Amino acid sequence: MGAMAGILRSQRAVGGVPTRMVCFLCTFSFFLGFLLVNRIWSVPKLVEGNDNASAEASYQRRYLEGSLDKIISSLEMQLAAARAAQVGSLDKYAKTKGHGTDLFKDRSKVFCVVGIMTAFSSRTRRDSIRETWMPQGETLRIMGKEKGVVVRFVIGHSSTPGGVLDRAIEAEEEQHQDFLRLNHIEGYHELSLKTQIFFSTAVAQWDAEFYVKVDDDVHANLGALVSSLARYRSKPRVYIGCMKSGPVLAKQGIKYYEPEHWKFGEEGNKYFRHATGQLYAISKDLATYISVNRYILHRYANEDVSLGSWFIGLDVEHIDERSLCCGTPPDLFILQLSKILWFFLLLPPYGKLKLQIVSGKRRQGAPALHRLIGVAVGFASRRRGWRRSINDVERMQEPSGT
Repeated sequence: MGAMAGILRSQRAVGGVPTRMVCFLCTFSFFLGFLLVNRIWSVPKLVEGNDNASAEASYQRRYLEGSLDKIISSLEMQLAAARAAQVGSLDKYAKTKGHGTDLFKDRSKVFCVVGIMTAFSSRTRRDSIRETWMPQGETLRIMGKEKGVVVRFVIGHSSTPGGVLDRAIEAEEEQHQDFLRLNHIEGYHELSLKTQIFFSTAVAQWDAEFYVKVDDDVHANLGALVSSLARYRSKPRVYIGCMKSGPVLAKQGIKYYEPEHWKFGEEGNKYFRHATGQLYAISKDLATYISVNRYILHRYANEDVSLGSWFIGLDVEHIDERSLCCGTPPDLFILQLSKILWFFLLLPPYGKLKLQIVSGKRRQGAPALHRLIGVAVGFASRRRGWRRSINDVERMQEPSGT
């Protein structure tokens, strides 16, 4: 009996409360707290709204985000260009003529800069362009100032500064005032570098919406070219040209041989899509990108491939503008037209008419039919004259933002 009494006494707490009562109170307190917490911290239910309103709000949000991205991207490009100009890197490739680092700050705002790549031996081609689609004298200056269309022949220097080649260009420049001189040594295998320096120099001198590169064996319809560019002025980063994807030529000794062909995969592969080198245009952001990063941009053997490679990995819109395609080579083109134009070639004055065609050599030819080879680029004749090209520019909607 004494042992049982001891067990009963041990079941009581120190304060005299039974153990069962303690367990009951703990369990009751737990469930009471659980109910109170769930009631106070209840998760609010989602209220389903109007689906149309939600979709419209989502669209507006995406539109604002896209607009902000474009603004931020543009500001970043301008900031990078300003930093490059501040340290004088842009002046390395620009002909300052005593302006120093103020060259970048005093840029003229224009619609487009058309750079015609030429060489020391291409005087005949330059004269052909001057007599067909490129304005001369005061008209050239007015077109750049009032219409916002700047056209210049682009050339560097010879390997012997002050030599006969440089003096010939200086005399030609004094006569026509239509050159953009680069701090660059001319050479056929340096076309990629020359293109790079051209964009850097053009960005330093002109604040343009578009920068255009043209070969001196291409005759362009300037009005149609500018009109084509105007359609894309609302796009921030565009690469416009006659897009192609030709084979990578791995056989040494042939034209357009690619020494780094192994980078493009197995033999027989094709290049990535890029614009033909005869004529293409890029927007201001892309030209600024080339100018700022030119020291680290890789250059391939072919200039058009190099330009296309610089835009891989960037948010760039490639525009295949077929009106910028140069069409059929001159000799084949004349042969194809001979059946329908033979009587014009036999009758005077066409029988003795000398025409300047793409190759830059004087030969018997016929004016191009633009509906066969595109509206912006073609093989122009001397009889067309540059005045018609200027009239085309004057008839279009004013492109310049000034």
